[in-house]
Amino acid sequence: MKQHLLAAGLLTVALPAMAETPVLTVLTYDSFTSEWGPGPAVEKAFEATCACDLQFVPAGDGAALLARIQLEGAASDADVVLGLDTSLAAAAAATQLFAPHGKTPVTNLPVAYADPLFLPFDWGWFAFVYDKTKLPEPPKTFEALAASDLKVVIEDPRSSTPGLGLLLWVKAAYGDKAAEIWKGLADNIVTVTPGWSEAYGLFLEGEADMVLSYTTSPAYHLIAESDDTKAAALFDEGHYMQIEVAGKLAASDQPELADKFLDFMLTDAFQSALPKTNWMYPAVTPAAGLPQGFDTFRPAKSLLMTPEEAQAARDPALTEWQTALAR
Repeated sequence: MKQHLLAAGLLTVALPAMAETPVLTVLTYDSFTSEWGPGPAVEKAFEATCACDLQFVPAGDGAALLARIQLEGAASDADVVLGLDTSLAAAAAATQLFAPHGKTPVTNLPVAYADPLFLPFDWGWFAFVYDKTKLPEPPKTFEALAASDLKVVIEDPRSSTPGLGLLLWVKAAYGDKAAEIWKGLADNIVTVTPGWSEAYGLFLEGEADMVLSYTTSPAYHLIAESDDTKAAALFDEGHYMQIEVAGKLAASDQPELADKFLDFMLTDAFQSALPKTNWMYPAVTPAAGLPQGFDTFRPAKSLLMTPEEAQAARDPALTEWQTALAR
């Protein structure tokens, strides 16, 4: 009898352990996890395939993800980091915290991109967004913007990937003359926000004439709000591209599940959720195609540094920016 009781006790203890659902933790930026972002749809779709619990952990804007991983190191609870971009890829690789993905993805990116550690999931062009009813003739160059009295809100390049993208955009377009451009722009910048959400909110509240965002931002207003008053100013210098990426942490305790998520990331179930939630171009064009308005503002020229070039340019560009704004 005691043996039967003992066996029953062991069975009672073992059953919860056997039934425990594996958890995949994905560190990402705030807007991805918001109720209007892609996070909820992606979570539901992936959990339907994985018999797991997908948990998104928000950590500020894109550049803040790298800072958090650098701080936590191998002790991080995250299995996957989603939301770095090519301007941060070299610095992220230098941490030696990421594991090779071992995949050869087929994407529709407009430029060649291959990295052993990071897989692309979406992309876009940075642009200054404005209200056509308030600004009928937007500037067409950085020099024209600097010469105007327009008020602009931008994101901090130390915490935000759009903010860093702007530094690289100016550097790629003007090279050694970048410091002069920033000197001219300093008077136009009314505030610098930690991330994209804060900056765009200030613009919508009327605190600035233009905001650093994306060429696809007006598509949101057109589709979600039936509002065609927002537009992206197209600059003659060209527009800097952002390619957002995800990578698996080497210390993950769910490496197979992390690999499955990275595979899922490039499927139609994930990619089709991006255009109308993240408002970026998906890395793989969805079967249903792109929404209305996505190609309304398409730059004639694209600018993009390699991850290594971006890493080398970051500190000099940051110094130029800080010096100009401190005056």
